[in-house]
Amino acid sequence: MPRNTSIKSVLIIGSGPIVIGQACEFDYSGSQASLSLKEEGIEVSIINSNPATIMTDKVVADNVYLLPLTCESIEEILQKHNIDAVLPTMGGQTALNLCIEASNLGLWEKYNVKVIGVDVAAIEKTENREEFRQLMVDIGVGVATSKIANSFLEGKEAAQEIGYPLVIRPSYTLAGTGGGFVHRKEDFDAALNRGLHASPTHEVLVEQAVLGWKEFELELLRDTNDNVIIICTIENFDPMGIHTGDSITVAPGMTLSDKCYQDMRNQAILMMRSIGTFAGGCNVQFSVNPENEEIIAIEINPRVSRSSALASKATGYPIAKIAAKLAIGYNLDELQNQITKTTSAYFEPTLDYVIVKIPRFNFDKFKGANKELGLQMKAVGEVMAIGRTFIEALQKACQSLETGRAGLGADGRQWRNLDEIMDSLEHPSGDRLFHIKDAFELGVPLESIRKATRIDKWFLVQIQELVHLEQELRRYQLNNIPRDFFMTLKQKGYSDVQIAWLLGNVTEDQVYDRRKELGINRVYKMVDTCAAEFPAQTPYYYSTFEEENESISSDKKKIIVLGSGPNRIGQGIEFDYSCVHGLLAAKECGYEAIMVNCNPETVSTDFNMADKLYFEPVFWEHVREIIELEKPEGVIVQLGGQTALKMAERLEQLGVKIIGTSFENMDLAEDRGRFSDLLKELEIPYPRYGVATSAEEALQVANEVGYPVLVRPSYVLGGQGMSIVINDEDLEKAVVNLLKNLPGNHILIDHFLDRAEEAESDSICDGEDVHIIGMMEHIEPAGIHSGDSSAVLPPFGLSQAVQDKMEEYSIKLAKALNVRGLLNIQFAVKGENVYVIEANPRASRTVPFIAKAYDVPYINIATKVMLGVNKLKDFTIERKLKGYAIKEPVFSFSKFPEVDKQLGPEMKSTGEAIRFIKDLQDPYFRELYNQKSMFLNAQ
Repeated sequence: MPRNTSIKSVLIIGSGPIVIGQACEFDYSGSQASLSLKEEGIEVSIINSNPATIMTDKVVADNVYLLPLTCESIEEILQKHNIDAVLPTMGGQTALNLCIEASNLGLWEKYNVKVIGVDVAAIEKTENREEFRQLMVDIGVGVATSKIANSFLEGKEAAQEIGYPLVIRPSYTLAGTGGGFVHRKEDFDAALNRGLHASPTHEVLVEQAVLGWKEFELELLRDTNDNVIIICTIENFDPMGIHTGDSITVAPGMTLSDKCYQDMRNQAILMMRSIGTFAGGCNVQFSVNPENEEIIAIEINPRVSRSSALASKATGYPIAKIAAKLAIGYNLDELQNQITKTTSAYFEPTLDYVIVKIPRFNFDKFKGANKELGLQMKAVGEVMAIGRTFIEALQKACQSLETGRAGLGADGRQWRNLDEIMDSLEHPSGDRLFHIKDAFELGVPLESIRKATRIDKWFLVQIQELVHLEQELRRYQLNNIPRDFFMTLKQKGYSDVQIAWLLGNVTEDQVYDRRKELGINRVYKMVDTCAAEFPAQTPYYYSTFEEENESISSDKKKIIVLGSGPNRIGQGIEFDYSCVHGLLAAKECGYEAIMVNCNPETVSTDFNMADKLYFEPVFWEHVREIIELEKPEGVIVQLGGQTALKMAERLEQLGVKIIGTSFENMDLAEDRGRFSDLLKELEIPYPRYGVATSAEEALQVANEVGYPVLVRPSYVLGGQGMSIVINDEDLEKAVVNLLKNLPGNHILIDHFLDRAEEAESDSICDGEDVHIIGMMEHIEPAGIHSGDSSAVLPPFGLSQAVQDKMEEYSIKLAKALNVRGLLNIQFAVKGENVYVIEANPRASRTVPFIAKAYDVPYINIATKVMLGVNKLKDFTIERKLKGYAIKEPVFSFSKFPEVDKQLGPEMKSTGEAIRFIKDLQDPYFRELYNQKSMFLNAQ
């Protein structure tokens, strides 16, 4: 049937700040759903407290409410707008829980609001572990043996009845919070207590553990006619026992028999139909016994899930966009296939390629954390790669991770200790994939690796083949590698860096030049969802090594925007927000906007956001060949964080124009020693400092500048490796550790300004004028990373003289660095003295916060300035903030209860929220102010 015309206004509930287990994939889903509803002429309101996302931007919705995700906020919106329906399926578990709470309070009934996209009763059925288990039994779907427990005694009785090993699954929690495996009776009491306390209903499921079974996910859509389609089947590389968010995943499924696949499809459709009459998206997880292909259901999520973004990018099928239209009454056969533009959305995508997702971990930020993976998700982000084969996609994904790997091994970072490797295989952490390869290189038999990891043999054979290829390669020199064998290496995903390392005494550029001589060139294939059965209209590409290139370069003026890669602490969704606005601004200026990124969770990798999307690693070899094909006017590196910035020097060497601030001036700001020399020249105060390349030099510098000192490496993001030390012994340890992890880096030793306040400014410079976007005062003192500090906009306690100095120094530095575009400056304030700590001529994590607070599209303005299309004087900038905006960092320490939660120079927060106050008498602000006074007065 056609859409429900009675729905003229929809409220979408967002997921709030980024936390481990609920990240920017919901920003992508919510943004896509909002734009989909706006296409239908529906007024869209969004509630979300996350200022870093594109979802909370005026380009996405008609009305954006940056409010806490509470029923009070919901009612405030319902009183202001005549909302017809609420869509809670795009904001993860947070949105669903809030929808249920509002329903229980009678809010939807009171304001005559219809819940669409899901049945509230369906949520109850799927989240309540006992109801879900009983429903599966009733419809004939297999489940693991289990019992519900609402008390400690009930849990003990369930464990005795089922036997070990066990899984404890709390009800109504996200990303496995509070859950875990129990292998021994002695560990059960503590695990049961954790689970009961984690569940908001004090309820857990005590379940048989199916360790070693295979795990699969299916993404489904259903319409009001009860038509159901399977969008994507995703197979976990890792077996049951590792949270799917922490597992390497592959699509389509690689090791399923057709019979098992058809059984799984039928069961998934039956499950979706059994939980309610809603139309929309759904995610189902299964476990399969590798011995006999017995299938059991793990869970069903009647909403857009973490995997929906991955499935959308993997198939080119915009799940959230179609789900939103189904929620307002459309049927699948009434909607257009977004890729072909000629067929209907009532089809199941067919993949003629393979995608691999690898999670990104940040254990280095959580010193002492238990790195072993289990039921509680610990990854902070993920990458996705597309290849013609599994192994090509796997190597490309490894190159995308931003961990310094050039592929799956063959890069000088292999482990050689057999005992450590085997321990890693049995106790998986984020590096287990690499250690599987290390084990094969040491000659460990495939069957021994399979027993240790329980990973399907098919995957292991693929990795083992790489070892054989590398042994063959070592027989040659660069000038006599047969062309066919060279082509095979590239088709297996080997980077030029890996080949150079394997050959020895050869550079990456020499390998690149040699394969070009042999005519071995990267070509680009279109992601078309239908294996070329129908012509595709969407310019969405991935690279491989074949003969035919499907990406035809136009003769338009082009700009390439380099993305930020996987989310991690210190470089999160705020940089994707910046990239999206950069794309929109470039298009507005008449350029063909081209995006290069590998993060499936983001809006920048939506196939209709850029004029052309390359879903590729932000890795030099890939970027270089895209540039050679497209021949852009220039490349924007200012918006993609450190990932994009680190490409600047090589772009400069290649003669590619960097849009905005030059590499030379960006490098000057990044090089802490040279930057301090510039401050001295400009007569801008800065802490006493020195630069060291060894522990001996560091000790000498520290004694000259005086303890305490801040120790930090050059060219890092998110405070990586920073520490405050108070004596020679601690300094020596810190420097030796830094040089071990970052060899060849220059170490900056700053005198640390104890009990100083910290503040920062963001500005735009066009080469002539400087516009201060905003100045913020931090609550926490200097010494705590700015990303971990609450910040107030505008400053509330800094004297006018101090603010004038901050503005003066910002203008001086913008002009001295010849900034074209954005500049962020960190200040330390002691009394009336203002010191500059650092300057970053790029998009910062605070620009989206300021843009939302003042309601000004600052990234859009900055991009047009970078492109040279506009000067600052061309814009009329009106700030709309009345009162103050507060940026609140959000942490995910609950995932790592064993780590030290004390904050310091190295960033630990995973996200942020925004809060508005009218005046400084606000109770929330008074609490923060007292906290600041306590910090500054501490002895």
